[in-house]
Amino acid sequence: MEKATKIELMSLRTVQMRTFHLTWLAFFLCFFGWFAHAPLMPATIGPDLGLSKAQKITAFMASVGVTIFARLLLGYLCDRIGPRKAYVGLLCFGALAVGGSSFAHSWETYLLSRLCIGVIGAAFVITQYHTTVMFSPKIVGLANATTAGWGNMGGGVTQAVMPMIASAMVALGFANTELGKWRPAMFVPAAIMLVVAVLYWIFTQDSPEGNYSDLKRERKAASDENLFVVALKDRRVWILCAMYAGCFGLELFVDDRAAEYFQERFHLPEHSAGMFAAIFGGMSVFARSLGGWLSDRLAARGGLDKRVRWLVAVMVCESAALILFSRMGQLSLAVLSMIILGLCVHMAAGATYAVVPFVNRKALGVSAGIVGAGGNLGAVCFAQFLLRSELPLQDVFFYLGFVVAAVGVLGMRIRFEQPVEQPAALPAAAALQKAV
Repeated sequence: MEKATKIELMSLRTVQMRTFHLTWLAFFLCFFGWFAHAPLMPATIGPDLGLSKAQKITAFMASVGVTIFARLLLGYLCDRIGPRKAYVGLLCFGALAVGGSSFAHSWETYLLSRLCIGVIGAAFVITQYHTTVMFSPKIVGLANATTAGWGNMGGGVTQAVMPMIASAMVALGFANTELGKWRPAMFVPAAIMLVVAVLYWIFTQDSPEGNYSDLKRERKAASDENLFVVALKDRRVWILCAMYAGCFGLELFVDDRAAEYFQERFHLPEHSAGMFAAIFGGMSVFARSLGGWLSDRLAARGGLDKRVRWLVAVMVCESAALILFSRMGQLSLAVLSMIILGLCVHMAAGATYAVVPFVNRKALGVSAGIVGAGGNLGAVCFAQFLLRSELPLQDVFFYLGFVVAAVGVLGMRIRFEQPVEQPAALPAAAALQKAV
């Protein structure tokens, strides 16, 4: 079976489109569970557990930081056992982690629960790998960006929905107090993740040709190559890693701090602040796709170099939008500038993974994992800067704008030898030349 050359949104007839829809849905739920604590932290979880500001930031850094290693591992597993098994295993683990967090009653147990939850942030790597395998080069930018964008929306939707779910727990009698309402609320995303794990196992496969386990004999000949070494030696992988830290890393940081930012600076209640914060994450429903689509269109005229130039341009715009957002003292202007920032951030993330499929194709999963880990590393560094500087959030955003600009221009050093875009081959699988 060939790779898909178009996206048929209303069809579930082909394995490519079933994978398309299930992979973004799985990603959405993982991000929903990953950030489920964020909107409840200031007024509910923090007071319930007696957490200090430093402990709240540390919990965020732990949840995001562990994903760095999880993304490397999941990228490697995609190359070795296939994205289907990797995703089902991650969804099951994530359900246990998110639901289990409700049993935390001390700082130590809460920190442990956040570390476990952080593993599901690696879902992004599997999503990007699986759509890269299923869609042809001329459409892969849009496919990757759309599944990632719709999945990333979970980080924004949870900002608005989790406070409602938590309040419903009190109304339905599942929670005795307002401060304890977050505990039963965590079982909602956990249960849905288990359902999607079953669907993913039944309705997807690793590649258009079939599952890796069925093709094991054909793949065995090249399976001993050290994929980590192949990826680590490529300078382009590290440049994209740094650039992804500047876009997706910032996205994670804003997703986690936006509700608190609006509560503290504009004195908004928890629900209203969550609704405004949700706008930022919700823009991924179309902005990532736009970034990937424009990358595909530009590449059709100018090849890979056009993809890179587009990525650099949108990251420079992102830095300007972040600086603007940090200076807004009026709520309406702050929301407007945040919308511009969200547009640029999500387009930059989509444009990044429109380039990744053409870098180091022999180690696609590992390369995608390294670049994806860069996003989490960026978020940890941003949070560490917030913690150590003790500056207000608006000033932190201001200075980070210049960091994003500096990282963005690194993309000018990315070079490709091939003059045109060619389909990549599955890592270590000569028998599956058309699968990636």
